[in-house]
Amino acid sequence: MQFNSIFSLAFKTVAGNKLRTGITVAIIAFGIMALIGIITAIKAMNQKFSESFSTMGANAFSIRFKERNIRMGGGGGDDVTVSKKGAKKEKKSNLGKRITKDEAEAFVRKYEYPAYVSLSIFGGRNNIVSFASKKTGPNVMAYGADENYLLLNGFKLLAGRNMNRTDANSGQNICILGYDVAKRLLGENVQAAVNQQVRINNIPYRVLGVLESRGSSFGFSRDNMIITSYQNVERNFPSGNSYAVAVMVNSIPELKTAMGEAEGAFRAIRKLNTTEESNFVLDRSDSIVEKAMNSLGFLTISATVIGLITLIGAAISLMNIMLVSVSERTKEVGLVKAIGGKSKMIRRQFLLESVIISCMGAVFGIILGVLVGNVFSIVLNTGFVVPWLWVIYGILICTIVGILAGLYPAVKAGKLNPIEALRYE
Repeated sequence: MQFNSIFSLAFKTVAGNKLRTGITVAIIAFGIMALIGIITAIKAMNQKFSESFSTMGANAFSIRFKERNIRMGGGGGDDVTVSKKGAKKEKKSNLGKRITKDEAEAFVRKYEYPAYVSLSIFGGRNNIVSFASKKTGPNVMAYGADENYLLLNGFKLLAGRNMNRTDANSGQNICILGYDVAKRLLGENVQAAVNQQVRINNIPYRVLGVLESRGSSFGFSRDNMIITSYQNVERNFPSGNSYAVAVMVNSIPELKTAMGEAEGAFRAIRKLNTTEESNFVLDRSDSIVEKAMNSLGFLTISATVIGLITLIGAAISLMNIMLVSVSERTKEVGLVKAIGGKSKMIRRQFLLESVIISCMGAVFGIILGVLVGNVFSIVLNTGFVVPWLWVIYGILICTIVGILAGLYPAVKAGKLNPIEALRYE
C-alpha cells in the first residue's frame, strides 16, 4: 500500500473518533498556545521597547553620572578601595557626584569630535500647566535642554519652532509643549498654542512650538511634557538633578572613536587621575533597548518550560489514547493482516494517526497563541506580531511529540498475531 493511501486511511480513522481526537488535540493545543502566546507577547514588548527607547538612533550615545554604590556600616569620608595587593589606593570621593551645569557646558565647549552635542536636565514630573480656564493635572514632566535636544532625542515639531542658541543661553520663559499638554489646553487645535502664553506652576511662559505625538509606553504618555531651556530649569525648577549629555555622530563606525574621545574629555573635566575609575557612564542609545530585551529573556525560558511540561503531559495522554485505540481495533488489525496486510503498513498507519492528531493540536495552538499574544500588542499599541521562528518550532516539536507518543502503540499493533487478533473480544 502506498504512503498516500495509508495517510488517507489514518486521517479517516482520526476523523471518525471525534471526541477522542478533540480532547487530545485540545491538550496539545493548550501547551502550544501557552508557548506561542507568551513568545508573541514578548515580541510585542520588544517592539514597544524599540519604539520607545531607540529614538536617538544607533549612532548616538549619552553621558550620565554613576550612582554611588550603597554600603552598609559605612562612615563619613571618602570611599577607598584597593584594586590589587600592593597597588595604589584609588580615591573615589566623586563616585556619587552628579554632573553639574558647569561640567556639562564645559564638555559641549571642549569636545572636538565632529558631532552634535546636547545637554539636558530633568526638571521634575509634578508640574501644572494652565491656559485661560483650563489646566493639566499635576503630572506634567519638565525638561531643560538646549537647541540640539529635539534632534538627538527623536522629537519632531508639529507646529512652531525649536529653541535657538540665544533661547537656550538666555534662560527666558519660553517652552515647547508636548502634544498631550497642548491638546488638554486647546483641544484638537493644538497648533493654536504657538505664541500663546501659558502658565507653568503659575509662572508665565511663551509657547515656541508643539511636538508631534509619540504615543504611550506601557500605559504612560510620552507627550505629557514641556521642554524649556536648561538655564530656565535652573532658575524655576531647581531639582538638584544631574545633567545628561547626548552625542550623535555622523555614522555608526565613528561611534567607538567618538565615545573614546568623549570619555577622555570628560575625565579631564571631572579632574580624575589615571588611577581613578570613571565616575560617569557612557551609554549607547541602543544599549537601553538591548538591556530591556535581555531582561525579558527569562520570560522566554519560562514560556518554554511551561509549554514543554504541558506537551509532556499531552504526549503521555496521546500515547494512552493510541494504546486504547490499538486494543479497540485489534480485530481490525487481525483482519488486515489476514488479507495480506504487512506489519510495516500497520505501524505506519498508527504512527501517522498519532502525528496527525499532534499536528492538528499544533495548528490550533499556534492560531490561539498568536491571537492571545496579540491582545498584549493591542494594549501596547504595537503592530500585529507573528513569531514565525517559534511557529516553525511549534510544528516541529508537535511532530516529534506525535512520533514519540505513537511509536510504542504502532510497534505493538504491528506485532499482533493475526489469528489471535481475529479471535479477540
